[in-house]
Amino acid sequence: MTTTLDASGVISADHIESLRSALAGDPAYRLARNAVTKVGADEAALNREVVAGTDWTFSTWLDDWSVTNQRKSGRCWMFAALNLFRAGVMKRLNVKKFEFSQNFTLFWDKFERANWFLECIIKTAARELDDRHVAFLLDYPIDDGGQWNMFVNLVRRHGLVPKDLMPETQSSSNTARMNAVLKGFLRRFAGDLRGAMAGGASADEARQLKDAQLSTIWRVLCTHLGEPPASFLWQYNDKDREFHREGMMTPVEFAERYVDLPLADYVCLVHDPRPEHPFGQTYTVEFLGNIVGGEQVVYLNVDTDTMKRAAIETLEGGEPVWFGCDVGKQFQRQVGLWDAELFDYAGLYGLPEGMDKAARLHLHHTAMTHAMLFTGVDVLDGQARRWRVENSWGDDGVGRKGFQLMNDNWFDEYVFEIAAHRSRLPADLQAALDVPPMVLPPWDPMGALARIQG
Repeated sequence: MTTTLDASGVISADHIESLRSALAGDPAYRLARNAVTKVGADEAALNREVVAGTDWTFSTWLDDWSVTNQRKSGRCWMFAALNLFRAGVMKRLNVKKFEFSQNFTLFWDKFERANWFLECIIKTAARELDDRHVAFLLDYPIDDGGQWNMFVNLVRRHGLVPKDLMPETQSSSNTARMNAVLKGFLRRFAGDLRGAMAGGASADEARQLKDAQLSTIWRVLCTHLGEPPASFLWQYNDKDREFHREGMMTPVEFAERYVDLPLADYVCLVHDPRPEHPFGQTYTVEFLGNIVGGEQVVYLNVDTDTMKRAAIETLEGGEPVWFGCDVGKQFQRQVGLWDAELFDYAGLYGLPEGMDKAARLHLHHTAMTHAMLFTGVDVLDGQARRWRVENSWGDDGVGRKGFQLMNDNWFDEYVFEIAAHRSRLPADLQAALDVPPMVLPPWDPMGALARIQG
């Protein structure tokens, strides 16, 4: 069936002429056109008062380390979480520099997520190929993005290793080609599994086929990323040049020894103001995950004041805060500044956007696109004024040596999620965490952070 649009909707010549006439006598339009054609829209719309009126001082400032660089990959959620972990490890080891291997966690996320995808294909095998859920799975079989709970799953199942034990490769720093290869295999494997089950194979028989398929995924990942160590000898020199040899250990043992954050106490708080999603309710997103048998991705929807209070208390307690946001909105990369009024697009175009946060979610104009770390906050009379942000885009030409500043009005509009301690929530919200979550469809914006591609 083809869709034929009503011919009465055609743009008439008279309409076009009226548009020309309306702009012809508008001096504000001419000025905007001259500026935008010369320097671009963002430079022309940049609010110099916001830039000049923002200073980089904070009442709480935790970081004294350099930033990391995810390069051409969508591993922001992974980098932000590892950066959170490394802050405590550097203190414990008495070292100035330390990084966990981001390639190690990437390897295991890809391998586990391939298994997750194939299990989802088995679960949906009775549905038609053009079913929206099946189509969604085939569109996003294995991307780079992820969520806090998914990262916790990786640490619990596979542990962590220092970066030197599994350093970056060309493919970990530029994942596009590897992802294309993996997607090709996984879509073919999905067809094979669906065909086998359509021919009468049971789920258990399909899983025998899946095990053979996973051997191909393992080979591809080892080719691109190297093999993850099963055990290693851990030794290091601290910043006082003292030598430490801790002996042989597995990645799980390494994580258990050096990551002293109470992972079981962490929960995901989100701010989703859509009226059909009330505050105080838990949510999950169908088919969102990475490890079969792992922890479910669960959000607790709260107002922004609750989210900010948890973040401030955590920072003032000496611990950075992992968060997810819509990174590209109202952001100047070189200055390293987010502010809800940073670009005066309403003045440039003569018309405001006219959408609040809920409307932007409903109309697919915003979603979680990036995860980073809060490492500082400026609080006056109990209210946050600005936030210090550790990004993972390197230190060349991005803010101040890779650190950026977020004014608090931007938090309200474009921050969607933080990982917070359950114990920092009031009793009623702690109780709400124990209520089974409402299930959102796979394509809901609350699952967008896991669909980031390299």
